[in-house]
Amino acid sequence: MRDNGWVNDARSSTQHLDSAPDDAQGVGPEQAADRGSRLYPRVTSFRSRRGALTDAQQQTWDALWPRIGRDVADDRIDVDAWFGRTAPTVLEIGSGTGTATTSMAKAEPHVNLMAVEVYRPGLAQTLQQIEREDIGNIRLLRGDAMDVLENMLTSESLTGVRVFFPDPWPKVRHHKRRLLQGPTFSMIADRLAPGGVLHVATDHAEYAEWIAEAGNAEPGLTVLD
Repeated sequence: MRDNGWVNDARSSTQHLDSAPDDAQGVGPEQAADRGSRLYPRVTSFRSRRGALTDAQQQTWDALWPRIGRDVADDRIDVDAWFGRTAPTVLEIGSGTGTATTSMAKAEPHVNLMAVEVYRPGLAQTLQQIEREDIGNIRLLRGDAMDVLENMLTSESLTGVRVFFPDPWPKVRHHKRRLLQGPTFSMIADRLAPGGVLHVATDHAEYAEWIAEAGNAEPGLTVLD
């Protein structure tokens, strides 16, 4: 695994990445991004899944989602109002079932942690952990993280962005679907406040090299030592 970080340099942001070396070959991030823009105007980076909630999960969802969750939309988020306080705000992209999310929130009670996830069952499990452990500094967003970055957040509004083990889409023909490409790094750099940190972790060696290449090419980010 390789762990990399970048700081926003123009406004001071950081990138961090986790991975191991590999000799896998494929299309580079610039070429894939170019292909995507020409052939796939809006290519998503997640796989389609289905999953119903258990009765217990649905009960927790009905009780908590209206207060601490929302579907991704075009409206800006008033983060201070949503959390009921002003605090450093971190965005986690792809929170899964929320194990890392809840651990980070408990370790950093002074941070407002927003977690974006596509899959409702994963969000439901996160809600159950939040309820069980009485965690108050997490808010959940259901939908595409790029829509969150583009439409719901403003420039320099985040102190951190965390992307842990994104789908590597290993086949070359699927590289256009990878989340971490040049345009994504540019958007993250814009949303990070001065000194804000981007932390990326992956256990896929070839994707790690791809991420490092794309992140290092973003002028608004400086690699952390």
